[in-house]
Amino acid sequence: MHIYYDENIPYAAQFFAEFGELHSFAGRDVTAEQLQDADVLLVRSITQVNEQLLCLNNTLKFVGTATIGFDHIDQAYLASRNIPFTNAPGCNAISVAEYVLSAMMVMSERQDFDLSDKRVGILGAGNTGSAVANKLDALGVSYVLHDPIAEEQGDQRSFVSLDEICKCDIITLHVPKTVQGPYPTMHLFDAKRLARLGESQILINACRGEVIDNHALLTLKQQGKGPHLILDVWENEPNPLLPLIEFTELATAHIAGYSLEGKARGTEMLYQALSRLVNSEARKTLSDFLPEHAFTAPDKVDSSNILRDTIFRVYDVRRDDKIFRQQLTLTTFDYLRKNYPVRREFSALELTAELHDSSEIYRKLGFK
Repeated sequence: MHIYYDENIPYAAQFFAEFGELHSFAGRDVTAEQLQDADVLLVRSITQVNEQLLCLNNTLKFVGTATIGFDHIDQAYLASRNIPFTNAPGCNAISVAEYVLSAMMVMSERQDFDLSDKRVGILGAGNTGSAVANKLDALGVSYVLHDPIAEEQGDQRSFVSLDEICKCDIITLHVPKTVQGPYPTMHLFDAKRLARLGESQILINACRGEVIDNHALLTLKQQGKGPHLILDVWENEPNPLLPLIEFTELATAHIAGYSLEGKARGTEMLYQALSRLVNSEARKTLSDFLPEHAFTAPDKVDSSNILRDTIFRVYDVRRDDKIFRQQLTLTTFDYLRKNYPVRREFSALELTAELHDSSEIYRKLGFK
């Protein structure tokens, strides 16, 4: 088989070499001409998979996106050609949750508050929102959930209204971009809803840029109003609204889910899906390829400051914020994503601690 894959899908060559001939491509620049003989197409979120891209191909047998979201995939078109499709639900949920937690820890340090004194509103209770909730559960932080679709489908957790979410001290967004249907998320946070948020609140967006009306948000911030902002995603990527950056506490280039484990977990899920499709045993696992981490653990883990320091030792979001602010004017949004420095998840760090209450907290957070 001819297997075409986005060059930014980690370990794609290692996972898929057994299936045939490998061809890598730049995700945003791939053309129909390049994919004429593709049997397998593996993409990330920046590639629009539709009739225009596949019009010259009549051999395609499988399409996979190594991402949670799939709004870049024309599923109706694939179905019309009987081409199997899969995404990688939950692959980078832990990565995004650890990005959000790191950002919260940065804000707790800057504003001198204890996170356990805050109430967090989680918009979206799917894989990613649930991963955030699990991190907060580990720390004993109060939170509420809003997800009308999950609620209608019988999810037994407690849910609150969107208005209730908007009253929380910290609001973190984890929904897909949807334009139609009963619960569209496009500009869910429009000028009217943004104006209701207070200057002491914190708004985190690590899902899709279009969930927030960026121009309305900029206007609000230019008036000296609105919440503290942590933005990983932007409208009109890869061309973010540059004046908005100066009004953010933390700004990054859509990399919340870009831990090595998060990206590679998506690759592994596509490998398993293709193995099932061709009736081949999936013999490879992610652990076969992950390298050893390069950070050291603290000697003791028994205070809130040590907890925060331990989290930062694995991932401090301020690193990515600094890169974004310093380099975006010198290079491109896509370049920052393509050349994102290696980042690991909490599970890469093994801690040795005395048996006390905090040991269980670290285990629940995901540390070994």
